[in-house]
Amino acid sequence: MAPVYAQVDVAEPDGYRIENYRAPVPATLAGARVLATAEAEMIWRAGTGVFVDVLPRAPKPQNLPAGTIWRDKPRHNIPGSFWLPDTGYGKLAEATEDYFRRGLVRASGGNNAVLLVIYCQTDCWMSWNAAKRALSYGYRHVAWYPEGTDGWEFAGLPMAESQPEPRSDEETPSPR
Repeated sequence: MAPVYAQVDVAEPDGYRIENYRAPVPATLAGARVLATAEAEMIWRAGTGVFVDVLPRAPKPQNLPAGTIWRDKPRHNIPGSFWLPDTGYGKLAEATEDYFRRGLVRASGGNNAVLLVIYCQTDCWMSWNAAKRALSYGYRHVAWYPEGTDGWEFAGLPMAESQPEPRSDEETPSPR
């Protein structure tokens, strides 16, 4: 049984959504294919697309007392995904945009015809923004999975703990 969502007619904005990211999203994204969970599962099982998670990562608080141990909150996502956190905001700092571009190149193997399946969570504009941005970079086969990990988990599909892809000042790629 699929989750039941309130039917809200949300129009696509002309640009990127820049606030209130956890809110009802449009049913469409111009230029992209919109996936339901069953379609995302078929692509995942067939290995015909690359999954990109854009859920933000909570930053380490700057004012922690000396000696405090910081533990990142674990992220469970679709197995094999590339996690590119903080890349779905409406406005990106230059370093974050560069991180997103490089992450997509890594994920796609430099092939802009590879199917990219971009997701976050249900009612999260971050994945809509990131998919729109990938289209603007010239990726020709972009799929937006608006139910994200919420829909995936609800369907009883496997989840895996994930680590973010490293930024330029970090060392090694995350295991998949």
